[in-house]
Amino acid sequence: MIRRKTTATAVGGITIGGDSPIRVQSMTTTNTNDTDACVAQAKRIISAGGELVRLTTQGVKEAENMRCISEALKAEGIMTPLVADVHFNARVADVAARHCEKVRINPGNYVDPARTFKALEYTDEEYAAELQKIEQRLLPFLEICREHHTAVRIGVNHGSLSDRIMSRYGDTPEGIVESCMEFLRIFQKQQFNDVVISIKASNTVVMVRSVRLLVEAMDREDMHYPLHLGVTEAGEGEDGRIKSAVGIGALLTEGIGDTIRVSLSEEPECEIPVAKSLISFIDECAALRENAVITDDTLHLSFSEDNAETLQLKAAMAAGALLIDGKAHKLCIMNNGEEQTQLADAILQAARVKFTKPEYISCPGCGRTLYDLQATIAEIKAAINAEAQHDPRFRTLKIGIMGCIVNGPGEMADADFGYVGAGPGRISLYKQKTCVEKNIPTAEAVDKLMQLIRSEIDKQ
Repeated sequence: MIRRKTTATAVGGITIGGDSPIRVQSMTTTNTNDTDACVAQAKRIISAGGELVRLTTQGVKEAENMRCISEALKAEGIMTPLVADVHFNARVADVAARHCEKVRINPGNYVDPARTFKALEYTDEEYAAELQKIEQRLLPFLEICREHHTAVRIGVNHGSLSDRIMSRYGDTPEGIVESCMEFLRIFQKQQFNDVVISIKASNTVVMVRSVRLLVEAMDREDMHYPLHLGVTEAGEGEDGRIKSAVGIGALLTEGIGDTIRVSLSEEPECEIPVAKSLISFIDECAALRENAVITDDTLHLSFSEDNAETLQLKAAMAAGALLIDGKAHKLCIMNNGEEQTQLADAILQAARVKFTKPEYISCPGCGRTLYDLQATIAEIKAAINAEAQHDPRFRTLKIGIMGCIVNGPGEMADADFGYVGAGPGRISLYKQKTCVEKNIPTAEAVDKLMQLIRSEIDKQ
């Protein structure tokens, strides 16, 4: 597979894009103020093969502590680039740019206020004035980045589009792309080129279509920045791997992607081997996709794999784009002569074609996470799956489980019900994108979620 040609972006001692290999990365889940914990987890990610390590910097204090984390790693001879993840506070990005090799900013909330789902109206002049405000705020940040040779990731999340973008483009792939392009045009105008782009969504169809549209938009405006790929809030276990392989794999097999992250609700070092496998399977899965047999609306794939995860990833990668593009709506997977019906159903669900079991849209966690994410996911899944055994109404539910509010409310739009960290020891519950109960103690929150679901289901 020939990869789409992009410009090379320097991130510390490595490059992303150009002729460089596809880079793999992950993100810590530790408190960014805890230097020792962050260093230890970063080392586990790096030992697993991670080439960049991202840490959340929700405030200036966390951004300042990135210096301590960086110094501690470098003292051990570890030069892996660190990335600061910034939301809501542009001042934090200014600080982090002095201490990290790359800073991620989110156009949805970097200058625009956090998403509230309010229907706003702008004249063309007012809209242009908002863009000018963004440019003026970006200028000092870009100067700091130039001075410190810091790269920038413009990271758009479907779950955190601004009300301003929503007012003009709606909750659409076109709106996601424009949110990115607004920032890219400013960067290009300022001749700042150490840029990486990401567009993520928990919905694989939205993610793939948005990235394709972005590539077209950049080509029209003679931009060729490297792309970071990921399906955000993919979940954990088999489902998280399959969902990631469907979305990321669909694009990799088209030659799109310069760096990837597989977002799993597990320990971050568990993401790296999965990402590396996806990269190693590109050529094989691209060939399978090109030679796929489709008869009677059924995509047929055949494998001879002894490893279950390898089979899951290859089948999901090969099928992803064909299912997302509607080339087929049924899937038959044979492995060593045996039909894999459960795997086929999981891939169809990941591609948003057919739902046969509850869907869990869960974030991978980070230093912002406000409760025990992995334990809570297990508790919620056990409760929902138990109900689904005898009540078919539970079998096609989509449940969002989010560590904090960055993407929580936004991703609730793609879920029926949501469980979102609201503060230390506190949870808010959502019905789609509407918060229905706030600040529930975590000890009571799962029971409250189940009560909410049963109440709403009984109304139907």
